[in-house]
Amino acid sequence: MRENTTRPTVLPVAPSRGRLRPLGLDEVRITGGFWARRRHTNETATIGHCRDWMERVGWTGNFRAVAEGRIHQGRRGREFADSEIYKLLEAMSWQAAASDGSGTTLDAETAELTEAVASAQQPDGYLNTAFGHPGQQPRYSDLEWGHELYCYGHLIQAGVAQARARGEGELTKIARRAADHVCATFGPGGIEGVCGHPEIETALVELARLTGEQRYLDQAALFVDRRGHHALTDIEFGRVYFQDDVPVRDATVLRGHAVRALYLAAGAVDVAVETGDDALLAAVVRQWEAAVARRTYLTGGMGSHHRDESFGDDFVLPPDRAYSETCAGVASVMLSWRLLLATGEPRFADLAERTLFNVVATSPSEDGRAFFYANTLHRRARGAVPAADTDSPRAESSLRAPWFAVSCCPTNVARTLAQLPAYVATVDDHGVQLHQYADAEIATSLAGGHGVALRVRTDYPSGGAVTVRVVRSPDHPWTLSLRVPEWTAGAPASLVDPDGTRRTVPPGTAGVTRVFRPGDEVRLELPVTPRWIRADPRVDAVRGTVAVQRGPLVYCAESADLPDGRDVDAIRVDPSVKPQDVPDDTGGTVVVAGDIDAHAERPATGWPYEPLDRPVARSADRTEIVLVPYHSWANRGPSTMRVWLPTAELRTTEPRTTEPHPAEPRPTEP
Repeated sequence: MRENTTRPTVLPVAPSRGRLRPLGLDEVRITGGFWARRRHTNETATIGHCRDWMERVGWTGNFRAVAEGRIHQGRRGREFADSEIYKLLEAMSWQAAASDGSGTTLDAETAELTEAVASAQQPDGYLNTAFGHPGQQPRYSDLEWGHELYCYGHLIQAGVAQARARGEGELTKIARRAADHVCATFGPGGIEGVCGHPEIETALVELARLTGEQRYLDQAALFVDRRGHHALTDIEFGRVYFQDDVPVRDATVLRGHAVRALYLAAGAVDVAVETGDDALLAAVVRQWEAAVARRTYLTGGMGSHHRDESFGDDFVLPPDRAYSETCAGVASVMLSWRLLLATGEPRFADLAERTLFNVVATSPSEDGRAFFYANTLHRRARGAVPAADTDSPRAESSLRAPWFAVSCCPTNVARTLAQLPAYVATVDDHGVQLHQYADAEIATSLAGGHGVALRVRTDYPSGGAVTVRVVRSPDHPWTLSLRVPEWTAGAPASLVDPDGTRRTVPPGTAGVTRVFRPGDEVRLELPVTPRWIRADPRVDAVRGTVAVQRGPLVYCAESADLPDGRDVDAIRVDPSVKPQDVPDDTGGTVVVAGDIDAHAERPATGWPYEPLDRPVARSADRTEIVLVPYHSWANRGPSTMRVWLPTAELRTTEPRTTEPHPAEPRPTEP
């Protein structure tokens, strides 16, 4: 790994070494397109929505209740509610740093919230509203479920965000006092335990990167090494739920509670990078590879168990029981980004892209004021519109809900969108790399301090053209690299260099090395056309079905687009006919050939099984079935939806083949 000697800028993740150096919010601006619209909604709606709800349900008031000595009279929210205020504070700091208009307002709101938080911190740095006060359980008396260290993790990340975005202020000081308390309490000679929910690990490493204090890194490494040695009490779900069954270095796959597993893996990568522990890094890469190959949904979502919010066994990926928690999507992006920076391998950016477009972007409604907690791939019942004035059970909302009793996902979405420009590009000793595509302006320095500025223009993911214009460049050769997504396999992409030379580029990374001049353009052309996708046959739950993907976007059928109020379980598709784009104003509608079975919705009476040789009565007319991007579903009211579409042999006057189209590739993952 190379040393990152450049001083960190406004960065959520600032490793001191690695193959790539990330660019911060002061070096990358997203200026238009898909992500700019969502970041604008985040700034103007989501952040304020989260703040107002936390005040309404009393979570921010918990801090004032501690300061006034009345917390025992009725603390509001779950034991981890403090963390939601901290994630909101983090989101506000990153958003203020990248804002063109609301930064001052966000700074004022941050100061107001910080004052409330500060009032509850104890002289020794302890800060929690659920434990340690009169009438409550003692400090650290429930490491399995208490979330005290987890809450510190989000507090510390908020403090780091403030320091990097605005300079060290009161929030950063609160976070440092809490971190010092953690080191004193859980360090050598202290409590030899870990938190039931990992998060403190990655936060302590980032604080060490910010401050240069070795003790924070040492404590993070200690927490990682303690995990897997039965530090926590066994529970109904087993110690695997906490990742306390096997040491991190010995584990072969991500397992247990999905968010916990992914946060722990992200923290382990941070520790590995800062300590030069190649064996630990290799262990996490091994776990990531196994989870992506065998335990990840087509959308990039992770977690197929509702009961314990956990990964299922290999290839157990039922679409109608997909939990695919939004927070697991956020955590997956965090892990993939860290692995990309450490290794330079574009496959990690591929998964991050898939997850951002199909999980993170799916959670918030178009107005940014309602959210999915879980992200099913098959909705069988239309459900009901959640109440606008009360919180909803977290995973049971049939539509996006304005708030949840456990509202970890809205604030996680808010902080991810706020820091999104930091996921766009990196630099190394050879030049600049683009990993995620959006209209953007990039200004940074190459090795030796030579300045470079780029302007990126694209309508991705609606279109596949990405044009990078050089605005400023040193007078010596350097390399501009662009990621060619894995989904282009079988439908090659093209790269056009500044002199007009076109070449086909396979999935991976395509680069142009030359002495660039202002005005030079490099153009990447990606084949953004809809394609049929089939799953590995070991994914038993989706045998006999296919899905459609267009570029990075997964598509779905929604009952809002079916005639006569029909439900999606009545449709069958014909994969021998290629999906087609529909010219319209949405920039994303696809139609496929199929039929709607009139018998699929007959009354559910009688025995539901019959001999295979009995003739099946079907009444179906061949038709075109409209598909929409999965991230957009349920924005038009209650509906049914499915991603994986049943196939059937459809006959007209002449027999038809049901063989896949010759251009259809076999996907590399389910």
